[in-house]
Amino acid sequence: MNPTSINFSEFENKKILITGGSTGIGAELAKAFAKQGAIVGLHYFSSEDAANKVAAEIRSEGGRVELVRADVSNAQALAAAVNEAAERLGGLNGIINNAGGMVRRVPYADVTEKDYDEIMDLNARSIVVASKEALPFLKQEGGFVINTTSIAARNGAGNGAGMYGSSKAFVSNVTRGMAKEWIPFGIRVNAVAPGVITTPFHERYSTKEQLDAMLATVPQGRLGIAADCVGAYLFLASESLAGYIIGQTIEVNGGQLMP
Repeated sequence: MNPTSINFSEFENKKILITGGSTGIGAELAKAFAKQGAIVGLHYFSSEDAANKVAAEIRSEGGRVELVRADVSNAQALAAAVNEAAERLGGLNGIINNAGGMVRRVPYADVTEKDYDEIMDLNARSIVVASKEALPFLKQEGGFVINTTSIAARNGAGNGAGMYGSSKAFVSNVTRGMAKEWIPFGIRVNAVAPGVITTPFHERYSTKEQLDAMLATVPQGRLGIAADCVGAYLFLASESLAGYIIGQTIEVNGGQLMP
């Protein structure tokens, strides 16, 4: 069943910011939440054409979306973008920290300070900055934070992706710690850990041989697509379905990892 075919009436008029919303999982999330009646803040950085295409599709179906642009690796720019989104949406009921990337494959023996800073700024620091800036708005009505981590956070990654995996392990632990601190404000913090999903991420960083090797470890016998992840985010965002789920990570990987 397509998760977007389910009607979550509780999302009507909810203001939800999705970082990294122009392609891949983020684009599918933007369309899904808009279809549920949410007012979507779609963040992008370099993929302007793709962001405009997603926004046009949402609007053509009667959805509401506002575009905001920022480099999430730049803390000041990201903070400004979150506040801009909140102003244009009329507040925030939820934020999905989905922006991230491998930056490059680099073995630990060859990691430079530049590698470390770029990978951690993009995947780790950005989660803290965006969530912190969203907090005053989320406090007003309660709401949710959903972080996108990765299967690499648990299995250590490989083929030079270890630093990426470590940055995502940071995200997973921040999810747990933030969940404890923010639930007194009525803010639920959880995460989704996609497995090998065929998005522009792997088009950029993985060879066909690497993807074939990963496929061989997936019991379901296929690689995932972005739409496979949507249901987990809708579920965690739903107060009625996931109101007592706090600090958890849902694995979406076709059985590749069963923690």
